[in-house]
Amino acid sequence: MLSAVPADGAQDVAAEGPVRVSVSQGRLVSVRLADAKGVGLPGRISPDGSGWAPDGPLPLGTAFTLDSVAEDDQGQRAAQHSAFSTAARAHTFVAFFTPEDGSTVGVGMPVSLRLSRPITDRAAVERAVQVTADPPVPVAAHWFGNQRLDFRPQRYWAAGTKVTVALRLKDLQGAPGAVGTQNRDLHFTVGRAQVSTVDLDAHVLTVRAGQGGKVVRVLKVSGGSPDHATYRGVMVVSEKYKLTRMNSQTVGMGDEYDIKDVPHAMRLTDSGTFLHGNYWADPAVFGTANTSHGCIGLADAEGGASKDTPAGWLFEHTIPGDVVEVRASAGDVAAPSNGLGDWNVPWEQWAAVG
Repeated sequence: MLSAVPADGAQDVAAEGPVRVSVSQGRLVSVRLADAKGVGLPGRISPDGSGWAPDGPLPLGTAFTLDSVAEDDQGQRAAQHSAFSTAARAHTFVAFFTPEDGSTVGVGMPVSLRLSRPITDRAAVERAVQVTADPPVPVAAHWFGNQRLDFRPQRYWAAGTKVTVALRLKDLQGAPGAVGTQNRDLHFTVGRAQVSTVDLDAHVLTVRAGQGGKVVRVLKVSGGSPDHATYRGVMVVSEKYKLTRMNSQTVGMGDEYDIKDVPHAMRLTDSGTFLHGNYWADPAVFGTANTSHGCIGLADAEGGASKDTPAGWLFEHTIPGDVVEVRASAGDVAAPSNGLGDWNVPWEQWAAVG
């Protein structure tokens, strides 16, 4: 059993943690703790391979990912992924930024700022953030609650667009007793255009590329069953894992499943919707039936090493920010704030002031 602390999604974690990884059967093969820039922090696996801990306190006001892999006596591997953030310094707030500075992303990637403290003067914070694009395109801001501020254009970014985000939050009072600490510019580039459409009634995923939307490949899929319908609407790939664990308890489904080595997993919503490989289902379900607990599955091989399976191919040809448009005769539309589903808000509503 592979486990990690703090829990996935934890916020305001103290600099001293606790941060640790443990395995009850087998040995840890690798553990990587990294900040939002991908810079790893040092840590050590215990001599018996049963645990890992960082070498010292973590920086405050920082977002982290923690990825670990363990192997049992039979050579079977299990993976664990979690993301968390440490608390901001007292009386300050910071903005955690998506996408990463210097990254290349798909055409659907919004600018998403998650503030470390609730903001009461949202107008002041909004004025302190400027998002510009080259070539120029109008970009508008939209708040989801009082701790998330996103920006996007009316339509998907054009391929090749270079985006700059100017944060001028230093010394800005966002709420009583909470002053910003950041003055910095962030940059990312929009890569090639790729939009995938999923027709859950026909059980197919169609990959289109380029401005004209040329069909690159059609893949057979299996979506959510009638009892666990997959979300419809526009979703955006936010994270990719060659191998990860999926446990139904983390998404409020009790003990229905616990798969320690899901291959080629690409996150579509914060609540746990993934586009991923599936080696355990009857191959006949792909292209014919929807049988999952809400994810979209493609045929795959165990271990996540193959690039030739449908899931392996899609994983290799997908980057964060790529769009997945899901169509079906049943199922709720994904909430815009559940992941990076900003495009599910009509432009007039998105750009409205207040």
